[in-house]
Amino acid sequence: MVLDKKTSEKIKAFVKIKPRTIQEIALLLNKNWRTANSYVEKITKETGEIAYRVFRGGTPGAVKIVYWNNLDEVHSSKAQERLFKQIELSQNKEDFSPFDIYQYVDEKKKNSFLEDQTEENINVKQDLVGTLRSAQEQVLFFSGNLTWVNIKQGKIKLIDVLTELAESNISLKFIANIDITNIDNVKKLNQINNMIGRDIVEIRHCKQPLRAFIVDNKVIKMKEIKDPKDYKDSGLKKITYIFYEIKELEWVEWMQKVFWNLFRIGIPASKRIKELKTIKRIN
Repeated sequence: MVLDKKTSEKIKAFVKIKPRTIQEIALLLNKNWRTANSYVEKITKETGEIAYRVFRGGTPGAVKIVYWNNLDEVHSSKAQERLFKQIELSQNKEDFSPFDIYQYVDEKKKNSFLEDQTEENINVKQDLVGTLRSAQEQVLFFSGNLTWVNIKQGKIKLIDVLTELAESNISLKFIANIDITNIDNVKKLNQINNMIGRDIVEIRHCKQPLRAFIVDNKVIKMKEIKDPKDYKDSGLKKITYIFYEIKELEWVEWMQKVFWNLFRIGIPASKRIKELKTIKRIN
């Protein structure tokens, strides 16, 4: 069933008052549990304004609780408040270090490593393919110029993995710097929608410093690049890549809020490209 705006607003207003079960939402709408659940998942994937948790998952007594995801209250600590301000004010990857987030995470729920590699072919140790394929609902991407479409892990092209996810109805949301240099990358990602006949991939223009992605409520993967030309007196000899993984729920949920705050003010890729095409070339 198609979720119309009136029903969407009704669900959000109901949940904003207090957390609700899917059954309560179903009764509100006079719909069955499955329809109410599909509506909740659609709103969650498209706006991030509501979220849910499953308690006693995998048991006959499993309960899905839907709650209001207040995007205007991004931080729950002074550290998160400061970090969000830094991310908001930064535009380039050199302006912000993911380590500033990583340092606050429980040591049992994070790991990291560094290596030398190329932009085009990533090391198997990262296991980006495995992490992406573990998605069950949604992947949120903080990107720069959408090089995702050109990267390979071994012989596997990540664009093919993203297509697999889209075919499985896994929502893929991107924020990136869309300019005349990467219009082709946008087109390649949008081609996924054309192939499967649904708008699973959504891209918005928003310059920001993070190079990261979030899979469901499970894990954050972040990348940092150290280039010798930016650290001339440091002794750094070659480009070094640092990779961070975070699985602490508090920080995963915080990063999701950071994403949705940037995404909702971002310019849709179609509008951005339309405006870019108005630039006239002079020979």
